Amino acid sequence: MSTMQRDGRRLWLFYALAVVALWGVWGTLSGLSAAHGFPDTLVYCVWALTMIPPALFVLWRGGWQLDRTPRAVIYGLLIGLLGAGGQMLLFRTLTLGPAYYVFPIISLSPVITIVLSFLLLRERTGRLGALGIVLALVSLPLLDLSFGSGAQGMGWFALSLLIMLAWGLQAYFMKLANDSVNADSIFFYMTVGALVLMPVAWAMTDWSQPVNTGLDGPWMTAAIQILNAIGALALVYAFRYGKAIVVAPLTNAGAPLVTAALSLLFAGVVPGPLKIVGLLLALVASLLLVLEPERPAPSPTA
Repeated sequence: MSTMQRDGRRLWLFYALAVVALWGVWGTLSGLSAAHGFPDTLVYCVWALTMIPPALFVLWRGGWQLDRTPRAVIYGLLIGLLGAGGQMLLFRTLTLGPAYYVFPIISLSPVITIVLSFLLLRERTGRLGALGIVLALVSLPLLDLSFGSGAQGMGWFALSLLIMLAWGLQAYFMKLANDSVNADSIFFYMTVGALVLMPVAWAMTDWSQPVNTGLDGPWMTAAIQILNAIGALALVYAFRYGKAIVVAPLTNAGAPLVTAALSLLFAGVVPGPLKIVGLLLALVASLLLVLEPERPAPSPTA
């Protein structure tokens, strides 16, 4: 393996592990906003605003070299709108069906990314990587699975599939865009896409309920959501240097591991049996994906 290949491997792994750490901590803290009377729709608005500082930072670091070509604008906005649109749908979906039905479905979004990357980008991995991908995909629904009742009709199921499709396509296009557009510009246009949907989230807010505007409302939410925003930036770079079929399952399975560990450490929350199985599978999958030797992917245009 050449020095450049080794550097590339270190870079994708560094960024992927940064995503796991940032989103793991974010997942541990994200429930605090609603618990303190700050609705999810306004959490979205705050999150979109927290995307601005890292977007400006990477543009400043790169000498304000924003790619203004139609390709960059279309890819960046498409990626941003797929992610933000999925989040908008999630607000509606959770009013129709319980979270323990919805999240196991949308957690399978890496399946879409892996299939498209395998067929269209011709990405491949070895036996360790393939086993890691399978275990990660098996673990993801288990990490969110619980039992209960309360589903209203089947509208939630169709919306859950749409969210899964949107987030799976987002990751695929994030990898595809990195072949021709610099990561800084991709993230900038992703930020624009998130900001475009802010009025929709604002309009969806139930203003008849009291909204906490104190320090533990929007300000605490901003401190939590900046972790999500920086994690999204790291994800763009992880896809730039690594294969989508490895990055997608690693980040989606690894972040819940960190969340579960922190919840157990600080809150004493013990997962149920199914989630413990899911966490163990996710741990093994993450190790296999990290240990899999890097194999160069053929160019999609070859």
